[in-house]
Amino acid sequence: MNTQNTNKKREPRIRQTIRSDFRQTKITQEFKSEYKDLKQYFLTQERKQKLEQMSSIKKLFVLPWWLLKAMYFRLTPFRRILLFIGLIFLLFSGNVESSGENVTLSLNISAILVGIIFLFILALELKDKLLAKTELQEGRAIQQALMPEQSPKIKGWDIWLFTRSANDVGGDLLDFIQIDENKFGIAVGDVAGKGLSAALLMAKLQSTIRALVYDYPSLETLGDKINKIFHRDSPSKIFASLVYVEIICESGELKFINAGHYPPLIVKKEMVEQLEKDAPALGLIKEAVFNKQHLSLEQNDFLIIYSDGLTEAKNESGEFFGETKLIELLANRHKMTSQQLGEMIIATVDFFTGKIPAHDDLTLAVLKKI
Repeated sequence: MNTQNTNKKREPRIRQTIRSDFRQTKITQEFKSEYKDLKQYFLTQERKQKLEQMSSIKKLFVLPWWLLKAMYFRLTPFRRILLFIGLIFLLFSGNVESSGENVTLSLNISAILVGIIFLFILALELKDKLLAKTELQEGRAIQQALMPEQSPKIKGWDIWLFTRSANDVGGDLLDFIQIDENKFGIAVGDVAGKGLSAALLMAKLQSTIRALVYDYPSLETLGDKINKIFHRDSPSKIFASLVYVEIICESGELKFINAGHYPPLIVKKEMVEQLEKDAPALGLIKEAVFNKQHLSLEQNDFLIIYSDGLTEAKNESGEFFGETKLIELLANRHKMTSQQLGEMIIATVDFFTGKIPAHDDLTLAVLKKI
C-alpha cells in the first residue's frame, strides 16, 4: 500500500541522475558483466560450446546474431512484429544517392549504433523479466503442491474444493487438514493484496494454521493464536480474512470461526441462509475475540464458503457478479453433488465475466451433508 509520504517524495532531476550514474558506474566492467549474463541466459549449452571453439573475429559477428535470434523468439508475436519493423527501418536508415549509372547507399552509423544500444537494453530487460516469470512459475508450482485434494473423503460428507489465481501466484488460502480420525478442518482465507507478497503471506498463514491446529482444540484459542502470529509477522496495514471450519464425523456437527471473511451460505431445500461475520480480519488488531459458532445441517444441505473473487467478478460492463446472483443460483440445488454445484457456480461466473481477465483470486469450498 502506498502512503501519502511516499507520494510526496520529489522525483530526482535528470541531469543529477546522469552525473551520478557516470560517477558511480564502471561502464566497461558493467558492460562485460551484463553481456556475460546475456550469453549465460539466452544461449543453449550447445551454442556455448561452439562459441568456445570460434575465433575472436567470428565470435564478434556470430554472438550478437545468436542473442538477437534467442531474444526474438522469446517475444510475443505482436512484439516480434514490432521488433521486425523496427529492424527494417534501422537497416534502411541510410541515404540512397545516384550519380548517372552509379547508385550508392550511405549508412547512418549513428542511427545503427543507437539501435544496437536499444536492442542491448531490450535484451537485458527481457532477460530480467523472463527470470522473474520463471521464479513466479516455480512459486505457482509450489503453491499447487500445497493445495489439498479437490474431493477429500469424509464419512457423511460430500466435499469439493476449488481455487484459481488471477496471477501466476495468488493470495487466497484453501486447505484441508485431518486432525484425527474423527475430526477434520477446512480453511478458506484471503490475504490483502495480490501477487508474490500476498502469496508469501498466504503460505505463512497456512503453515501457522497447520502448526497450531493440533495443539489448540478450542477454536476460540486457535483463532486468537493465529491472529497474534499474523499481526506480529505481517507488515502494518496488511490483513487476512479467514473462515476455519471443523467437522466432527460421528455427530455430523460443524463448528467454525469467521475472521472478517465473506459470510458462508447455508443452502437448504427451500431457502438460502447467509451467516454473519463474527470477528475482525486477522492482523488488524493484536487482541481480538473469536467466538465459535455451531452449525447443524440436515441431509442434502450445503455449506458454501467463497472468496471475494467470486462475487466481485466483473463483466465487460463493469458490473459485479454479486451476492444476489449467487444466492439466486443456489436455490433448489439439493439434488446436486458438491462437485456438480461447485462446477456450475464456476461456469456461471466465467460465462458472466466473458473475456474479461480475472482481477482477483477465486476460491470456493462446497460441503454437502449426505
